[in-house]
Amino acid sequence: MPTYERETTVDSPFDDVWAFHSQVSGLEAVTPDWLDLRVERVIGPDGEPDPNVLEPGSEVALSMRPFGAGPRQHWTSVITDRERDEGSAYFRDEMVHGPFDRWEHTHSFFADGDRTVIRDRVDYELPFGRLGDAVGPVSKPGFEAMFRARHRLAKAQLE
Repeated sequence: MPTYERETTVDSPFDDVWAFHSQVSGLEAVTPDWLDLRVERVIGPDGEPDPNVLEPGSEVALSMRPFGAGPRQHWTSVITDRERDEGSAYFRDEMVHGPFDRWEHTHSFFADGDRTVIRDRVDYELPFGRLGDAVGPVSKPGFEAMFRARHRLAKAQLE
């Protein structure tokens, strides 16, 4: 299964970085404008709308229209895991509806003195079986552009 990873360090304390990424507003702030992201709905694990923190069981429904081309792509992810220890934390979201056959995104954070390391790892499967596998290498530049922008925007928001 293909995997994409990206890591960056921000000059911001771990607690601030973790709190920022624990809310939907953090997702909105680090999504590049060219994706034309809309958060359609956020439901907490107990069914409440717009929870303050994305806990396991929270569901996030999004739509995107990259570069304003083509129809909007609808995407629903569920937060499946979330843990925090002293100086490290992560949460994982899994796509339950959307353009990929599989999408599992682990967002990890590590204290580094007064700075914080942000690491994204995405395990994914493209649609269309073997055809999707064949064009898989072409997907890497898209991931690279999106996550490079996300990390740049995280730095801009947090530093």
